Amino acid sequence: MIKPIEIRYIKKNNILSLTFEDGLKENLTIEYLRCFSPSAEVRGHGPGQEKLQKGKEDVRLDKIEPVGNYAVKLVFDDGHDSGLYSWEYLHELCKDYKKNWHDYLDRLNKSGYARKKP
Repeated sequence: MIKPIEIRYIKKNNILSLTFEDGLKENLTIEYLRCFSPSAEVRGHGPGQEKLQKGKEDVRLDKIEPVGNYAVKLVFDDGHDSGLYSWEYLHELCKDYKKNWHDYLDRLNKSGYARKKP
């Protein structure tokens, strides 16, 4: 298991900066983290049950709560606080950031949602 050596919320830019033991470093937007929450509310209970998250452009992070030595719980200011971000999942979100974000924007576009520009 690859663990993060630094997790830092940069409030001014509304990003979570992550650095892992293997050298992977990424700045993830809070919108991205909220839209890719590992919770059942977002992911559903199986393939094909995912719920496209809309209107999360202005969501901010209220709290980062450690969960043992394997995850963090992110508490968002829109009230969403379910789903644990394991080290493995956070690493995957960092590694696949550009692809995931492009796919997400494509799904929003296909749904007819006009995303607010930051």
